Amino acid sequence: MTTPDTADILTRYQAYRTRRFLENDAKTRHWLPNWRTQHRRRILAVSVMASLLTLLVIAVWSLFSPWAPIIWVPATVIFLVTWTILQTVSRRHSDAPVGALDEWEVQQRNEARSIGLSVTQFLVTVAVLVLIGLSASYDNEHLPYAGGLWTLVALLAGGCTPAVILAWITPDPELEDTEDFDPK
Repeated sequence: MTTPDTADILTRYQAYRTRRFLENDAKTRHWLPNWRTQHRRRILAVSVMASLLTLLVIAVWSLFSPWAPIIWVPATVIFLVTWTILQTVSRRHSDAPVGALDEWEVQQRNEARSIGLSVTQFLVTVAVLVLIGLSASYDNEHLPYAGGLWTLVALLAGGCTPAVILAWITPDPELEDTEDFDPK
């Protein structure tokens, strides 16, 4: 049960969060205008998922090679760049506070977050179970590091899922919603 002081703190925090989100949205809403179409957002969504798959392959490879983690660095940079671009062109709706979205956007965001939580729980459980199974029967000095990377990839995949879903399903922006928008 929340006390009046706690409720007031939460209300003020949500108002602050909404204000900051809207300020940042105003700064970035005109960045990368040609990438805001649904087709190009889908390309970015596939790129994010492909970079996560690449990170998973490198994580598995690190079980067998001490040099594999070196390749992790450029793959992580590629993931971070594509993820940042996807978040920018989709206007970070997966992270938006309720006060910054309309009812339909809140419903879509909540559904995508629910799926993201399910994906996170499933993938982390798989990573942990594989790590437990291998640690009982497989003696390898690289196993803890590889298992940590598997779990990290699972967390990243689950965390990215809401933005990927919203980027995939959100239609092209209305012309009156964006000034200087040119979908070509």
